[in-house]
Amino acid sequence: MSNNNIIKGVILVALGATSYGMLATFVKLAYKEEFTTAEVTSAQFIYGIIGVLIINLIQRTKNKNKVIKASSKNILHLMLAGTSLGMTSVFYYLAVKYIPVSIGIVLLMQTVWMGVLLEWILDKKAPSFQKIISVIIVLIGTALAINIFKIDFNDTSIDWASGIFWGILAAASFTTTMLTANKVGLGISSAQRSLYMLLGGAIIVFGFSLFTQSTPFNFEIFAKWGIVLALFGTIIPPMLLNAGFPHTGIGLGSIVSSLELPVSVMMAFFLLNEQVLFIQWIGIVLIITAIVIMNIQFKKNKVN
Repeated sequence: MSNNNIIKGVILVALGATSYGMLATFVKLAYKEEFTTAEVTSAQFIYGIIGVLIINLIQRTKNKNKVIKASSKNILHLMLAGTSLGMTSVFYYLAVKYIPVSIGIVLLMQTVWMGVLLEWILDKKAPSFQKIISVIIVLIGTALAINIFKIDFNDTSIDWASGIFWGILAAASFTTTMLTANKVGLGISSAQRSLYMLLGGAIIVFGFSLFTQSTPFNFEIFAKWGIVLALFGTIIPPMLLNAGFPHTGIGLGSIVSSLELPVSVMMAFFLLNEQVLFIQWIGIVLIITAIVIMNIQFKKNKVN
């Protein structure tokens, strides 16, 4: 693989991760305008489905009969996999409703150790020393990043219990999403895979909206925040990440995609005026370091 292709892949993955990193801040801004979680997620998924559907139509028209159509089995499996995508959005947006975005994104990054644990359970093979060290660093980094020893649980302006609960659930469902996304429907185009996973996620989102929306649905969300949320949450990132990962590989791609963490924290710092202490930045650096350690390939010297 040429250096130009690798550089191209790194840029695409970096832009995709950056887009994801901006998302929670936009959600928080929508909350400040008194939109509900149900309204935010519904608008994002409706616009997202429309956008990805248009992309599929363009690809089909451009490539004519060359596009491999998804089988009914592919569609079913992708929609089932997509339910975890819907749960991730709902849980993550609920988390940032109760706690600062800078803390919510740290909780979402717990997918690092959750992924290792899930692989251990499914493959029935103990993780390598490299992965164990990475998990330990992530846990230490998380404690620093959320400034756990300084959390004031008596502060009524922040609902720590609810925020942490939903944040951990978001990380668990996102771990499932990543696992299934890399194993289901690999023979069809990424645009088709994204569409059917979004449809599966929409079932969860619309069900959540139906049971939780106690006030009349505010359709202004579609004009104010819907397109922005769909672009940065369900359209741009998947396209860029799917285009970039084949050039970078999983290891380098995972390292570059960790940019989502500092971008999310910086967005919260500049646009939401959230306080981010130096010790929290140390924790963030440790989490990124753990991701690098987990994905880097250490060369072994061959003995002649």
